[in-house]
Amino acid sequence: MPRINRAIELLEAEQPIYYSGVRGSLNYRNGTVHRDTWADYLIVEFEHGAFDPVGLGEFMRGLVDAGPTRSGHRTPAVICTLPTDGTDENVMRANAWMVKQVLARGVHGILLCHVESPAAVKVFVESARYPFQTIGVSDSAYGANESGKGETALGQGRRGAGGQSMAATIWGLTPQEYVHRADVWPLNPDGELLLGLKIENRRALANAEASTSVPGIAFAEWGPGDMGMSLGHADAHDPPYPPDMAAARARVKGACDAAGIFFLNSVRPHDVRELIDEGVMIGSATEEAARVGRKYTKRTMPW
Repeated sequence: MPRINRAIELLEAEQPIYYSGVRGSLNYRNGTVHRDTWADYLIVEFEHGAFDPVGLGEFMRGLVDAGPTRSGHRTPAVICTLPTDGTDENVMRANAWMVKQVLARGVHGILLCHVESPAAVKVFVESARYPFQTIGVSDSAYGANESGKGETALGQGRRGAGGQSMAATIWGLTPQEYVHRADVWPLNPDGELLLGLKIENRRALANAEASTSVPGIAFAEWGPGDMGMSLGHADAHDPPYPPDMAAARARVKGACDAAGIFFLNSVRPHDVRELIDEGVMIGSATEEAARVGRKYTKRTMPW
């Protein structure tokens, strides 16, 4: 079957992808407007904005009703941030309901902010997976005391039955088809969900290698605005970066490279080619930067 998630389809083809934030409110009409976005995926920002699963559901319905994208996909891919941070296992466990809420609305991925602990990442991945999806889960995880396992070893998925009908409608699948397709990629090569991490403060940086190595994660970024604040810089979001921030970026990128996951970074028209050559595969971009990048990599999929 063709890909639901065009961002994954492009990454599989070794093409960089570019994203933009959703402009305006989360409602049906705004969903119809965003169907024609230039971006390969849209980010819905719940970290600082109001957490609105109902509005998110209406937005997703508007994307569907506006008709397929120029690339032939049912909708653009949509990825959400969450109001919770990946502080530790207990915080993530207590807020796993947020993962269930957004996935039930038919989104295609989640970006977890302030990821400080590999144990939190493990819970994050488990919360996004159905219990019968067993790739990467050892037999010892079933019925065992999970505290005895390594921090990054995956236990059984914890996403429950009940929300798949809503999400399946958005994806254009039956509920039975949806639960098989809604697994994490690239751990499951047939999965359609992208999970990402923001390694964006000093505590997160200390665990960058372990956090990015948790199975089920597809990409990570270094969050220069928050990382800068954590390192003592009130406003250092944009380059050129002081040495401590440049070192933080290099460590996060190195962790991504070692784990075999994708690195996300801001790209602009003047530097997108250089950053692609460096290995950046996911760009927070302007429309012009995406145009330059797509031309550089000889992209053929319409947008």
